[in-house]
Amino acid sequence: MSDLSNVEEKMKKTISVFAENLSEVRAGRANPAILNKITINYYGVPTPINQVAGISVPEARMIVIQPWDNSVLKEIEKAIIASDIGLNPNNDGKLIRLNFPELTEERRKELVKEIKKMAEDTKVSIRSIRRDGIDSSKKANRDNIITEDELAKDEENIQKLTDKYIAEIDKMFEEKEKEVMSI
Repeated sequence: MSDLSNVEEKMKKTISVFAENLSEVRAGRANPAILNKITINYYGVPTPINQVAGISVPEARMIVIQPWDNSVLKEIEKAIIASDIGLNPNNDGKLIRLNFPELTEERRKELVKEIKKMAEDTKVSIRSIRRDGIDSSKKANRDNIITEDELAKDEENIQKLTDKYIAEIDKMFEEKEKEVMSI
């Protein structure tokens, strides 16, 4: 019998990456997760902003970044400008403010298209994991490690997992789509 838990673990990781990517989509509301992938050069080491500064959301459309060491303020500002988040940092010498503009209808539709593509890519990954799991079971069957009945059971269980996670992706997509379109 194939290792179903291994297949499920890979699918869970794929869903987890999708959820993280969704959280980084800028939907008009201030969300500190958009800063997750931005790093600064902190004493020669690439360091995430959240490890050198306090990040807060005092208002729905603003993020405030307050570095613990003021010497990195300019570095943080440069890193945000160089990133692709599309926000201009406002540096007052002590902290940085990121103001989120109101989203236009056109921009909302673009965001939904991006999210839909991310969802489709994630589904492709899930299906690829399914294929690998089924191939592994078929190989075990050819090598006389499992019987035809066990192979059929494995294929059925792997398909059930696939259906479950594809449905979860659809649900996550719909929730994010509602969030983007209703702001």
